[in-house]
Amino acid sequence: MAETSETLLLLAPLRGVLLPLAAVPDPVFAEGLFGEGVAIDPLGDTLVAPCDGVVLHLAATGHALTLQAPCGAQVLLHVGIDTVSLRGDGFTPCVAQGTAVRQGDPLIRFDADRVARQARSLVTVMAVANGNAFAVADRTDAGLAEAGRTVVLQVRVAGAVGAAPAATPAPQADVADVTHAAATRRRTVTLACAGGLHARPAARARAAMQGLDATVTLHYGGRQASLASLVALLALSADEGATVELAASGRDADAALDAVARELQRTDAGEAHAVFPVGAAPVAPGGELPPGCIAGVAAAPGLAIGPLHWWRDTAPDPDQAGQGVDAERAALRAALVAVDAQLAHDSAAAEARRAPAEAGIFAMHRALLEDPALRQAAAALIDAGKSAGFAWREATRAEAATLSAMVDRRAADRAADVLDLGKRVLRALAGSHGAVHAAAGVPLADGAQSVVLAADEFTPSDLTGLDRNRVAALVMVRGGPTAHAAIMARQLGIPCLVALGGALEQWPDGTPVIADGDNARLYADPDADLLAAAASTVALRAQQRQADLRAAHTAACTRDGVRIEVAANIGSVDDARHAVAQGADAVGLLRTELLFLHGAAAPTVGDHTARCQAIADALDGRSAIVRTLDIGADKDAAWLRLPPEDNPALGLRGVRLAQACPQLLDDQLRGLLAVRAQARLRILLPMVSEVGELLHWRTRIRALAAEAGADAGIEVGVMIEVPAAALLAEQLAAHADFFSIGTNDLTQYTLAMDRCQPALAARMDALHPAVLRLIAATTEGAARHGRWVGVCGALAGDALAVPVLLGLGVTELSVDAGLVPATKARVRTLSHADCRQRAPELLQLASAAAVREACRRYWPA
Repeated sequence: MAETSETLLLLAPLRGVLLPLAAVPDPVFAEGLFGEGVAIDPLGDTLVAPCDGVVLHLAATGHALTLQAPCGAQVLLHVGIDTVSLRGDGFTPCVAQGTAVRQGDPLIRFDADRVARQARSLVTVMAVANGNAFAVADRTDAGLAEAGRTVVLQVRVAGAVGAAPAATPAPQADVADVTHAAATRRRTVTLACAGGLHARPAARARAAMQGLDATVTLHYGGRQASLASLVALLALSADEGATVELAASGRDADAALDAVARELQRTDAGEAHAVFPVGAAPVAPGGELPPGCIAGVAAAPGLAIGPLHWWRDTAPDPDQAGQGVDAERAALRAALVAVDAQLAHDSAAAEARRAPAEAGIFAMHRALLEDPALRQAAAALIDAGKSAGFAWREATRAEAATLSAMVDRRAADRAADVLDLGKRVLRALAGSHGAVHAAAGVPLADGAQSVVLAADEFTPSDLTGLDRNRVAALVMVRGGPTAHAAIMARQLGIPCLVALGGALEQWPDGTPVIADGDNARLYADPDADLLAAAASTVALRAQQRQADLRAAHTAACTRDGVRIEVAANIGSVDDARHAVAQGADAVGLLRTELLFLHGAAAPTVGDHTARCQAIADALDGRSAIVRTLDIGADKDAAWLRLPPEDNPALGLRGVRLAQACPQLLDDQLRGLLAVRAQARLRILLPMVSEVGELLHWRTRIRALAAEAGADAGIEVGVMIEVPAAALLAEQLAAHADFFSIGTNDLTQYTLAMDRCQPALAARMDALHPAVLRLIAATTEGAARHGRWVGVCGALAGDALAVPVLLGLGVTELSVDAGLVPATKARVRTLSHADCRQRAPELLQLASAAAVREACRRYWPA
């Protein structure tokens, strides 16, 4: 051991990346409640002794131990976060309690992959537990550490150097006095914290007494320990559910008992999320944000750090006067041809990158380019003597202004697409036929930090070919979550914030920012602690994603053995291949309208068969739920002439449209019945609101199956997305084979809030108790007829919501393919019995915020 008479040198117990305690994704360690120290993100799988000493305490679960050095310093070593819940799975202790060890001796071996798949984090903590007697004089909490070689802590000895090592902690001198004092107050409590009295609840209990004039001892199994000694508390080995007695004396004895009992009876032991404030609640009207923080609308999730860089529009300013009608007409025709070719190229490139949403946007832009109204407006201005560039710019501006003024937010978002076309054509007229991409405007040197790219509002051509390695996040002054730039950001996996307002314009180029796309927050000039916490969270998320992906091809079973199917939502054959690669058990939602939305004509029977056959073949034996065409509201098809609607979300869509245009669904059903799949195909009917609709289409499916000589027993399910369907679930379950809950629409219809309205985005929370009650009604109605229930809306991929859905009786979760690994990992951390017991309580809460807070306490994500 490297030690002087005044200083104890502690070497790294693991090989890995050093982190400050503030970056640990657990507040008990991050806030120093257990003591000062360092953290290591491990690159090895063996914990070794950082100094000579005696194993004072070894957790029964093998994930943690305390070593006492000859000088008396007590060093806690804790592998991972939430690892106590694994109950020893993946851990192999190399020593026993009371063992004397030398520096570098193996203490605990662990299966890093196995633990990473089940625990919240592998970050390992080394802290000095008895900091009242030993102070950390110096530390190294950055860089790469080598196990047994790198000095990471220097501990100054305040007590007697060279004190004999103790195999078990000695009770403090006041214990006997406390036990027998006449003024002693006593209370019996049951330990509710998962894993029992391990490091974090013990530290929380001790912290709860700070500032109180009292001494408290805990009695269990014929032994006792003062709350002043964390190691003594751990040595009691009191497990979850154990009944312990607290004894307190002093002026504040009653208050101390209350505080300590409250901590010991908390089911979460105060365990929270990452140190970075992930999960922030929406700001209420009149509420306040921290200094240097702006709230917007989250358009694409994720967390990113980088300097702000403003993207400036590069469209040229055209001359007003033309050079002759014939010349200007010819120039415009040539520019339109060039832009059409560029859009075709961009669309093909997006398809090659397996980005069907992006490809569809460019296909839609090609259709806009042919719009006769735009061309006629431009031609009229050219005939009046204007230049081609001026004419086209004015025509697109006028059309965009008309769209922006519309009440329907989806139509208003399309104004950006028209303006984008305007910029493309102006560039072509100026001689730059290729789009000027946003990434090209990001001046980065080799190895430089990627930037958070800001704009008044991005358009699709700005983002074409965006280099994901150069741009960490996108932030906009204006824009909405349904705008095509937001869709592209989600496709690219780039965090995106919109509607941040004029405050963003006050931040200059180079401003250091943190973009929180999960909670719609943008932080400027963050302090060192917040920056370190965010950086740690980003790194841990990346590490966790890799661990989740490695385990994604195995079944998702809860800790008590209940299997939950985790499926994927898809809209193309490339999506299907991606879902298989991500470990999806099945396809829980094939959005068939996305296969045909941008076509020139309505799909034929053969079109339906060919597209769905290709997807079925790509699934490699996995089953698929095929939703019939859900066109209407925010999904318009050029080949379908729908009448204008004041409230499109409440109009012709789903089976309502099929009733108005029966041939449309007949052709699709004939096409689906002709598909020959290795695994089961199921049909899902959208927007059903009463039993008659279901019966009508079930009868029609049987008739078409008989006509084609196909299987008449194909399963038919109902999408639960209107409150009427949820309330009539028992009736519908008598005739449906399964239910799939679309939480996005169910939430907007229940809360009477347009889900495409940015001003309401922060309040559109599917964990609202009213929505949860409808989900509960659905599962209860289904259970009475033995039907299963899945969820295919965004709520299925919300880590906080997963235990709630399982607790309400959902057995299938269908998420975007990229979320499959993380969703499976989340399921594996849960006890199904616990979810079933706690979820009904949430239905009695007053708001979505209250539900989320309860979920954080019960099931930290």
